[in-house]
Amino acid sequence: MSLVAYITSLLQSGLGSLASYLAAHVLLCLVPAFIIAGAMTALVPKEAITRFLGRSAPKYVSYPAAAFGGFVLAVCSCTIMPLFAGIYKRGAGLGPAITFLFVGPAINILALTYTGAALGFDFAAARLVLSIIFGIGIGLIMAAIFWKGDQEHAAGKGGFGAGARIRPAVWVTMLLLFGVLLVGTLQVSLFTDSYARVMLPVGAAEGIENTLARIIPYDAAKGEEGVSFHGLFLIGLLVLVGATSWKGLNKVDEGFNRWTWVSLALLAATLLIAALRVEVLAGNIALDLTGRFFGEVLVLGAVALVAWRGLDTYEIQEWLWEMWRFVKQIFPLLIVGVFAAGVVRVLIRPEWVQAIAGSNTIAANFVGVVFGVFMYFPTLVEVPIARMFLDLGMHRGPLLAYLMSDPELSLQSILITASIIGRKRAWVYVFWVALFSTLAGWGFGSLVDGANPWQFGLYLAVGSVLLVGGLYLARQRGDPKGANAAEHGA
Repeated sequence: MSLVAYITSLLQSGLGSLASYLAAHVLLCLVPAFIIAGAMTALVPKEAITRFLGRSAPKYVSYPAAAFGGFVLAVCSCTIMPLFAGIYKRGAGLGPAITFLFVGPAINILALTYTGAALGFDFAAARLVLSIIFGIGIGLIMAAIFWKGDQEHAAGKGGFGAGARIRPAVWVTMLLLFGVLLVGTLQVSLFTDSYARVMLPVGAAEGIENTLARIIPYDAAKGEEGVSFHGLFLIGLLVLVGATSWKGLNKVDEGFNRWTWVSLALLAATLLIAALRVEVLAGNIALDLTGRFFGEVLVLGAVALVAWRGLDTYEIQEWLWEMWRFVKQIFPLLIVGVFAAGVVRVLIRPEWVQAIAGSNTIAANFVGVVFGVFMYFPTLVEVPIARMFLDLGMHRGPLLAYLMSDPELSLQSILITASIIGRKRAWVYVFWVALFSTLAGWGFGSLVDGANPWQFGLYLAVGSVLLVGGLYLARQRGDPKGANAAEHGA
């Protein structure tokens, strides 16, 4: 193969991966997730989340609150750092602060939604459950190991905005937005069945689709998804949404303009068209009006009504501004990451991946963790990279180990964490994250390979009891007069 032909194949793979991504994964999962992330940031008071993270708060309150706060704030691994520093310096206990740090970038709504769409909802469920368990577990371990320093840190620190609360209109808005996401992604007959068909005479559609098949290859074995006429049309709408949003949402916090309404109308139209099932026939396009389409019409209408009647104008402006901020911050990185994954797919031979991480061994899972340390990708960008490695033959266990560690253990995250809580605490945190991520991947891979879930659960329970018992004994030896009494008196 000549150099020109090789470079052409790299570009074709990268552009094909990008086009498939835009057509298949962005619309009904990631676009609603951006909307939800913006609403969470603008409408949910941070004080309503962080007020429960103080060291004196009961553990059954502070640790679930820290995990919930990391989820709803919807931040990436870069953005979580200043928030982590802020709540820790304002008096949050070390344990809840660590839980917040671990959970935030791992299970925010954007990461979970995209993980489920690109890798499967078993991955998303495992990432959600294990991140919460490990986040709380590592936080408790850190608090137990460094309890004395935590007492000194808590002295003289204030609380967290006890008067903050979430208004009913915000609750309803958030529930409806999650409804938009669920209607667009749930694969149930109510939504997938077609209830009517409309025929449109578009003679050029068949030729366009055949051309797309030649330009953008389709091969499921290689992870190539191809692009249909429907997908190409949706990509065009996305471009229009981006162009109008640049004019209508960039300064929407200062007021609405006519481009704001154009961009919102195009956004709603894009979601509705994405909910249709489109089939190209000879000389015609068949539009199937699915339950998903009718569901999106109802839920989007309800969101507009509740927001207009129940939210202040400035709240809506802040919501749209935060949504657009997320798009500008994350979407370009996604574009680069997906394109790079498509290019790398050509460069990396499947047998290399299968040899290193094609089986579910402890060593292979640890390799996945190490890869997450040295080959950092911003939150969400790691998902197309993971999809590529899955297509190339990586076992699902090491792949989960990589996904668990990548947002937490990048070199820059380690350095920033050390500057906030100290080097010793930071490296202890790194050790536990690496250990738990390796075991998480190995356990998940074992279940995928057919391990007995009851036997696996028994091993997990025994290991947890031994860990908790060891930490308790270590703490009692370090505080023979009773650490608990000192803690409650602090």
